[in-house]
Amino acid sequence: MNLSYWEIKSWLTDVDFTVVGSGIVGLNCALKLRERFPKARILILEKGVLPQGASTKNAGFACFGSLSELIDDLQHQRPEEVLQLVRQRITGLQLMRTTLGDKAIDYQELGGYELFLESDEELYATCNHQRDEVNKLLHPVFNAPVFSLKENSFHFNNIKESCSFNPFEGQIDTGKMMTALLELVYKKNIKILNNISVEDISQNGAQVHIKTNHFDFSTSKVFIATNGFASQLLNETVKPARAQVLITKPIKDLPIKGTFHLDRGYYYFRNIEDRILLGGGRNLDFKGEETTDFHQTKLIQNKLEELLKTTILPHTTFEIDHRWSGIMGIGTTKKPIVKQLNDHVFCGVRLGGMGVAIGSLIGEELADLLD
Repeated sequence: MNLSYWEIKSWLTDVDFTVVGSGIVGLNCALKLRERFPKARILILEKGVLPQGASTKNAGFACFGSLSELIDDLQHQRPEEVLQLVRQRITGLQLMRTTLGDKAIDYQELGGYELFLESDEELYATCNHQRDEVNKLLHPVFNAPVFSLKENSFHFNNIKESCSFNPFEGQIDTGKMMTALLELVYKKNIKILNNISVEDISQNGAQVHIKTNHFDFSTSKVFIATNGFASQLLNETVKPARAQVLITKPIKDLPIKGTFHLDRGYYYFRNIEDRILLGGGRNLDFKGEETTDFHQTKLIQNKLEELLKTTILPHTTFEIDHRWSGIMGIGTTKKPIVKQLNDHVFCGVRLGGMGVAIGSLIGEELADLLD
């Protein structure tokens, strides 16, 4: 790109802080940096036309873990570590709501349900057996029982008569949330350049040299917030994980309200206005979904449609309106990576599919790494 004097002077000169990635983490990082350093020149680089990855692609679940997920976590982590994960998610959700306001993100606390397949007797029995134990563990956070049994009043097919219910789970409008967050960033005089892919980051004395697909420039500090794409820039244990999604056209008098987890959380769905949004199926092809490719596959999309027809909407005619996918960042542990890499470079990545819950908090923690 042949840049003008004005472009170089206004956007790429004397940049104090450069944030790579304009998703939930990157934007919150920039906001926290602005709060700490009111006069700093802050630039955000984004490879997509929109915040590409998961921030504008996610299902909008304001959740902190289903009953079966937390039980599984307890098999691999100490109880205090699981409790800390939940605290982190609750704190992150509250930070997002406080920063943007419930109205701006269309936050609705309609409760969350975990459904159990008729054929999955073992999981159903395990969740019933350990429900009180999990409630006891979470009591210091909520001061009330979190999980209870509730009748399958939505008439889902092939599902146990009782499901796990969590009254504290909510949902947001992902598009409204990201729009509100972007507007706030612009108001704070933080610049964002889209369609800019960072190809290399190297230290050059007291500065960091950034090479992009369109230009090179220098900056004092770099904050990497690319989550599922982190391995393209960092030598950290982060793998991409694609999540495929579809949404129906409007359905008249849709009775389904809330967020729903199915088959150990590998499938998830919710109402959005008078539509059903359904995602998941990564368990059908773990290796194939370990990709940064945004395409969809017939294997998973056919399974999602099958679930709609046979289980979620067995007595309702529906049409598919849109299909898409997002890229998450996962690893062998659910603990995010928030660390200083050298004197001038920092990263906040590997959100483990909990970006809505913890993204705001991780963004602030990333900015606070700077002394």
